[in-house]
Amino acid sequence: MGKIRKMKKMYPIAQGLVAIVLSLTAVQETSAQNESAETSILQKVANAHGFENWKDVTTLKFTFNVDRGSDHFERSWVWNTDTNDITMTTAEDSLTYNRNDLQKGDSTVQKADAHFINDKFWLLAPYQLVWNANNIEHEHTAEATAPISDETMQKLTIVYSSEGGYTPGDAYDFYFGDDLIVREWVYRKGNQKEASVTSTWEGYEDFKGLKIATMHKNADGNSKLHFTGIEVLTE
Repeated sequence: MGKIRKMKKMYPIAQGLVAIVLSLTAVQETSAQNESAETSILQKVANAHGFENWKDVTTLKFTFNVDRGSDHFERSWVWNTDTNDITMTTAEDSLTYNRNDLQKGDSTVQKADAHFINDKFWLLAPYQLVWNANNIEHEHTAEATAPISDETMQKLTIVYSSEGGYTPGDAYDFYFGDDLIVREWVYRKGNQKEASVTSTWEGYEDFKGLKIATMHKNADGNSKLHFTGIEVLTE
């Protein structure tokens, strides 16, 4: 009888352990769901800009332009997405290389590729959220004040890994409304608090389903980074 009474005393403890395990499991599942939902904001922003149509693109052509006062600079690109062949054309030179076979010792190609990564990032930054997902940390804020318009928007901050790439550790703050279309952004070199570059995202046009901002201006409007000659070839 003593043994039976002892077993009865153990039941509440066992039930308590079961309750704790179930509670922890529920918390873990909720955390996993929240993490999944948070991670998906990268894909959602990309898709809002037509990322789902990227799979059909075989060639992308564009010219990267910068205007500051009376100064104008431009360089043009042709990117064969199937082979990863890149052709850069400037006023002084033209160069073709393959991104799958970059020669570390070739400083000319390395410099050209760094320019390509920069120019492509400005053109397709919403897609980079997906392409670089494994190399960034991100934080999504439901309400934040946009730096140029002072409007209340959503904010997505991404910070690149401190290793690899041409500009490791850099951070970007994307500002957008409920439609998830980027309207402003801030670039912060090395994840510093102060903005290195702040600009608008405007002049959106549709190119075979790709929604691309063709114009970026600073707060004063006296510095413009814009794209011309955009051509998208598909299968």
